Amino acid sequence: MLVDSHCHLDFPEFSGRVPQLIESMRSAGVTAALCASVSMERLPGILALTKDHAELFASAGVHPDHREGVEPDVDALVALCSCPRVIAIGETGLDYHWHKSDTEWQRDRFRTHIRAARIARKPLIIHTRDAADDTLRIMAEEGADSVGGVMHCFTETSEVAARAIEMGFHVSFSGIVTFKNAKQVKQVACEVPIDRLLLETDAPYLAPAPHRGGVNEPAYVRHVAIEVARLRDVGVDEVARATTENFCRLFGVRVG
Repeated sequence: MLVDSHCHLDFPEFSGRVPQLIESMRSAGVTAALCASVSMERLPGILALTKDHAELFASAGVHPDHREGVEPDVDALVALCSCPRVIAIGETGLDYHWHKSDTEWQRDRFRTHIRAARIARKPLIIHTRDAADDTLRIMAEEGADSVGGVMHCFTETSEVAARAIEMGFHVSFSGIVTFKNAKQVKQVACEVPIDRLLLETDAPYLAPAPHRGGVNEPAYVRHVAIEVARLRDVGVDEVARATTENFCRLFGVRVG
């Protein structure tokens, strides 16, 4: 039994296809998926999906790259957590890849999400790209360790992983871990304690080998599990069991 801890089934690539994706999940032994919000405007669509499909959960938040639309405040994010299918705050964090000079707005937004998570007592889903030091600093300053969460689609160093784990966070690996040139990611996947490990697809992006270059989907999280098991020299069932238990414990849900 597997869980996809991060995907975007509300995106246009999946329009009208979600029932088929759910069937593919079941066939692959994937029992649940968390649909992460990237904007306030898209959240109603995510919640509609969770209403129609018991296998799906939601988070509430605005992606650090998203500059248009409604800017979230603490009260709005906390209010969204009253929905029982909203099990996390995010996707939030910092991304300096495309924004190298004007980034204060990202840091302000990140702080807003952490403050909301602390009030709502929900774990955080954190995105960091080219911004690890600031991400970890703000997590520490805002007390993110009081709620924990997950460093999603992890591509940073072992040191960054260790510092996040010290703050009570899990580390999630995507299809990138199956890429031949992803040596650093593969190394960290070997080092993360099994009780802090999560798996994801980030669908529709980052399809794992052997589907690389195509549209990703939650069923493909099995390929991520196979590669992580190979790297750690353990059985796929052990990785599946541990990551599912970790997901349920972190987000306070039951699956399957």
